[in-house]
Amino acid sequence: MLKWVLNLALLGLVLGDVRPEEAFDTHKLFPEWFLSLIQNLFTYSLIIIPGGLAIRWIKQTNYIEKINPGGFLYKTILTCVHGKQDIEDDIEKGENGQSQQNKSKGGPQKLLICVVGLQASYLMWGYLQEKIMTTEYDGIKFTDSQFLVFMNRLLALVMVFTYINVFKQPTHKTPLYKYSYSSFSNIMSSWCQYEALKYVSFPTQVICKASKTLAVILMGKVVSRKKFPLYEYVCAGLIFIGVSVFLLWNPQETEKNYTKETTFSGLVILIGYVVFDSFTSNWQGELYSTYKMSSYQCMLGTNIFSSLFTGTSLLLEGMLFSNLFICLQHVTLAWDVISMSFFSMTGQFFIFYCIENFGPVVFTIIMACRQVLSIIVSCMMFGHPLSAQSFIGAVIVFIALFLRIYAKQRSSTAK
Repeated sequence: MLKWVLNLALLGLVLGDVRPEEAFDTHKLFPEWFLSLIQNLFTYSLIIIPGGLAIRWIKQTNYIEKINPGGFLYKTILTCVHGKQDIEDDIEKGENGQSQQNKSKGGPQKLLICVVGLQASYLMWGYLQEKIMTTEYDGIKFTDSQFLVFMNRLLALVMVFTYINVFKQPTHKTPLYKYSYSSFSNIMSSWCQYEALKYVSFPTQVICKASKTLAVILMGKVVSRKKFPLYEYVCAGLIFIGVSVFLLWNPQETEKNYTKETTFSGLVILIGYVVFDSFTSNWQGELYSTYKMSSYQCMLGTNIFSSLFTGTSLLLEGMLFSNLFICLQHVTLAWDVISMSFFSMTGQFFIFYCIENFGPVVFTIIMACRQVLSIIVSCMMFGHPLSAQSFIGAVIVFIALFLRIYAKQRSSTAK
């Protein structure tokens, strides 16, 4: 029913003449990914719009002052809308203080754990991601990107909730609804990441994702009004050149391969990924600087809304139980989905562990190496061809990444 309503709405937006026999065939008017995107956004709006109106009304009327303090409703509104800003928190007990304390304790054994954990988690995650979206399971191809996002976020939610209840965290003061912004952009960037693999190769995806530095700079100016040093723009320019070289000279053996590997749709989706992912990091950075919560608290808040958005959308679209049924019918697919969600979750924990013990510079170096290795693994496992020109483009991108790390470290040392 929901799909039928959306199809009618989309047809109403189409300009020009449409033949009667094609009037209700939106697949001839729009690409498949666009229809899925509109459908997902519509279902998200059923949560976002009423929730936003309710929060606005609560704030404008100061409703929290009209109810009994200490009651369930009071505590719920305080947590979700206002946050505990009146509670003084010792910042040194927060994540920033822990990071400074733990960085001096980071030894070779912990570094080895970080390197092995991050590389294993994200190399396996990338391999399974490409396998699920590009291969057939007993004659069927799994295509629901949103279900994969939901499974990733649900497992991460369960694990981080358990972690927070076991290990002590700083007092949480962030209004819960503020995580919904980065949650929405996070699920959209993840959806774009999975969906893009239907149209472009994994190496192309990795190279384009590496180019998000320029988008991060632009989004930082919009969201936080940040000023960036000259080397950031130089490195972003080098990355743009490298990406352009890689895409322009990426070998295509057949016309069919060309339409699959470098279609316009795939590049549009990857641009969407870069924009949404850049907003996520900048918004979360603002929350960290304002409320001083721990990374695990941020992970919990984000995954609460991500699971809510994607789970509700799948239910309304009638796809949640049908996808679960498909997984039950195809054990290999079910195992790959669960394994991918597991490695995505462990990767997030290793990210926080690495940053807390060694800081962001070491983490960035490890992840830059991971991008190189992921391209090698993808080419070996799935047979993606790379020309000499494409290889040069990839080298330019990764040289720019390491130059950025070096320049940032030198700048921090000088201060």
